[in-house]
Amino acid sequence: MTTSREWEFAGTRGAITARIWADGEPRYVAVLVHGYGEHLGRYDHVAGVLVRHGAVVCGPDHMGHGRSAGDRVLIEDYEDVVADLHTVVEAARGDHPGLPVVMIGHSMGGLIAARYAGLHGGVLAALVLSGPVLGRWHAVEALLPLDEMPDEPIDTSTLSRDPAVGKAYTEDPLVWHGPFKKATIVALDTALKRINEQGSLGALPTFYVHGDADELVPLDGTRAGIEAIRGDDLTERLYPGARHEVFNETNRDEVLADVTAFIDRVLG
Repeated sequence: MTTSREWEFAGTRGAITARIWADGEPRYVAVLVHGYGEHLGRYDHVAGVLVRHGAVVCGPDHMGHGRSAGDRVLIEDYEDVVADLHTVVEAARGDHPGLPVVMIGHSMGGLIAARYAGLHGGVLAALVLSGPVLGRWHAVEALLPLDEMPDEPIDTSTLSRDPAVGKAYTEDPLVWHGPFKKATIVALDTALKRINEQGSLGALPTFYVHGDADELVPLDGTRAGIEAIRGDDLTERLYPGARHEVFNETNRDEVLADVTAFIDRVLG
């Protein structure tokens, strides 16, 4: 297994912990953007595939997530998360000048990556969105009118058909298992509207992947968001029967092979 090292920097609202996976001489930089309530340590196997494919892999634990500072899962403005992500990207570009940068965002990380591409698209060679929170999200629509956030744990069977994934998620002390914060829901609503209004990603090659049995971030809500940002080079792949975390699904090898094939096509 490819090992990672951690580094820390002063983020927009506190210390941010980032990870780097590397082995040999890379031909591109892959930036991983994790989802809500989780952390980048859950992506070791994804990073391993990408490193073997020729990448140096990096990414942050977002504020309030994983090993980074901040009240747990509290995000008051997603522009701050994008700014922290940009710090990681610029550090990687400084360490590896001239290498193309591919950004891979999952779930809430797909929202963050899409916003990053809208603001800094010229930095990226390609974008991969996995089950992204885009367009409209039923969780935001349900929780936004409420003053008190219900404390209802996630049904881990919605993550993957592999029961080991749900078990590991439940037992992971760095995963948040409590309720949403109201400020985070308000910020998510604002971020969704910003991305819906930011327009096309133009010529940026984009690969959108989604499980067609995803109950956490259903296809129909995301579809409107994809249409809002789609540019001249959009490829999409829907996986029959797959649930939310396609990188952790029973067909994860197929999904990751599709991602690396897309990167090969873009990088030539």
